[in-house]
Amino acid sequence: MALDRFSAPVRAWFETTFGEPTPPQAQGWPAIAAGQHSLILAPTGSGKTLAAFLWGIDRLMTEPVPDDKQRTRLLYVSPLRALAVDIEKNLRAPLAGIRLAAERLGTAVHEPTVGIRTGDTSADERRRLVRHPPDLLITTPESLYLLLTSQARETLTNVDAVIVDEIHAMAATKRGAHLSVTLER
Repeated sequence: MALDRFSAPVRAWFETTFGEPTPPQAQGWPAIAAGQHSLILAPTGSGKTLAAFLWGIDRLMTEPVPDDKQRTRLLYVSPLRALAVDIEKNLRAPLAGIRLAAERLGTAVHEPTVGIRTGDTSADERRRLVRHPPDLLITTPESLYLLLTSQARETLTNVDAVIVDEIHAMAATKRGAHLSVTLER
């Protein structure tokens, strides 16, 4: 079954909340868990975003927490600031739900911190993100480029998974080419 590789709290939360994985989730998770580059193409409402995030969330909650300055391990890139903000809001329910499932099971988990860095992020908040990097960072292609060309790049040294959402909106554009080069860096 597709959920077998997840920790007990994630499985419990998912089964209670959704029951069964959608086809994009069931087909995507094995490749994502194996660390393979993955492209999930499916209709709106089919669980693509959770397919992309759940394995990373599980790892953030169950693996040892790295040193404070190198905490960011999961990076989400959105082509739109509004989508980035929505994703940040939409992550609250699974994170809280998995934490509660872990409490019910008597399992210790680390509830990941989530940060957002876009063109709208204040200078104070940008400095705070450098001083106290989140476990999961949500950003835009342009802000990611700026992060990599500043002192903040040090906070990204432990990133081991990148989720690029709505890639079709950028792939054939100059923004897509720029993002490709930025990701290569």
